[in-house]
Parts: sequence; C-alpha cells; structure tokens
Amino acid sequence: MRGKIALLTLNRPEKLNALNYETNDRLLSLLDQLEQDETTHAIVLTGAGDRAFSAGGDIHEFTKSIKRGTDEAVKEFCRRGQRMTARLEAYPKPVIAAVNGIAFGGGCEITEAVHLAVSSDRAVFAKPEINIGIPPTFGGTQRLPRLAGRKRALELLLTGDTFGPDRAHELGLVNKVVPHKDLLPAAFELAERILRHSPLAAARIITAVTRGLNMAIGEGLTVEQEQFARMCATQDIIEGLDAWIARRTPCYAGN
Repeated sequence: MRGKIALLTLNRPEKLNALNYETNDRLLSLLDQLEQDETTHAIVLTGAGDRAFSAGGDIHEFTKSIKRGTDEAVKEFCRRGQRMTARLEAYPKPVIAAVNGIAFGGGCEITEAVHLAVSSDRAVFAKPEINIGIPPTFGGTQRLPRLAGRKRALELLLTGDTFGPDRAHELGLVNKVVPHKDLLPAAFELAERILRHSPLAAARIITAVTRGLNMAIGEGLTVEQEQFARMCATQDIIEGLDAWIARRTPCYAGN
C-alpha cells in the first residue's frame, strides 16, 4: 500500500511472470479483498524484475489441461483467464498497468483489459498465440479490435509479430510511454490525479464506459443515466457542487 493506492506485482520473475493458475487465482483473490477495503481507492499492477510484465499464460501448465481434453482446457485455462481479465475490466476502482517489460499473450490481454496503462520505453508487446497454434484466450480477440480497429488488430493476431511501446501507444493499448526509471512514479502520478476526485464518481464512470461500450448508443445512454442517478443520492455529489460554488477544493468522503 502507498497511501490509498495498492501496488500489485505479478511475482514469478524466473518465469517472466507467466500466468499459471495459482497466480491467476491469487490475483483474483487480492482484487476481491481490495474491493472491500475502503482505504484502497486505486490499483497499480506491474511485474517483478526488469525483464517482463507478463509473458502470458504458463504454457507448460495449460498444455497438461489441453491433453486432458477440451472440457478441461476450456474450464481450467480459457474461462479462468477470461474471468480474470473481465474482473480487471469491470473493476469499480481504477486499475493502472505499469508495463515494465515483456507483455505477451495474457500479459498483453491484461494491458488491454485494465482501465489505464503506462509503458516503459523498454516494454515489448505481442499477440503470439498463433505461434503455438491457438487463438488468444483471455479476451484478446475481442478487446484488441475494439481498441485498435479490426484490421490493425488482425495483423497483430494473425502474424504474432512483436511491437514496441510507441506502436502500443499509437494503437491505444497504453496511455503513455515513459523512461523505464520513471515507470512506477508515472503510474502513481496518474493514480493520484484520479484520486483528487470522488471515488464514487470514478466507479460510476468505469461502470458506464465498460457496460456501454458494447451496447447501442441508446442503451449506453440509459446506463449513463442510471449511473448519474446513483450519484444523486450521495454526499459526494453535494460536496462537489458546494465546493465548486464556494470556489474551494472538495473533500470527498466516498459516501
């Protein structure tokens, strides 16, 4: 914990922070804990060491699942990974990826799913699943086209080619690229800029964007109205309005 910001670190540096089942489940468990922790208002997610954010799924482990049959492979590998990225995408507190190195496969899919991402200038990205004869399984076929556009996403998905942080920024995969030594400070600075505002309003914005993105505009506007209506019953909206009228800095209590 750093104030109101939790730093979560994918911690298998000897395996390039590959996402084995234990790591995946541990991440979900910590996200559950932090959601209930009223002192946590944002999360920064990074990888241990200087080489990798995450090299993706643990191939040795999920190969065993595949050899046990389709049902086991889908349940143990695909659904588990999709559950994790969906949780990050819809998480009610801002999640910022600090991409410190290799972000391949599942590591790239985490970057796609989180709300915001800052990349080291040393980071390298790829959608390499096609190299081992599978499509992406943690949401990469769905989120990357929504971020980058269909043709640009398909080029990356069908070639498996690596690409650098500037390309990731161009595609909308990350918000900014910074020198490696500045990565965590930049991620925390971004989080602090968000924490100036009501945590309830941040949650409502995340919900409206996440749910509305896959709806027709009319349905999405209904979601927006619903999220606004939820804020109307809070003290934070009164504090924000009163502070604006009085020309003072608001002090949000998160209720």
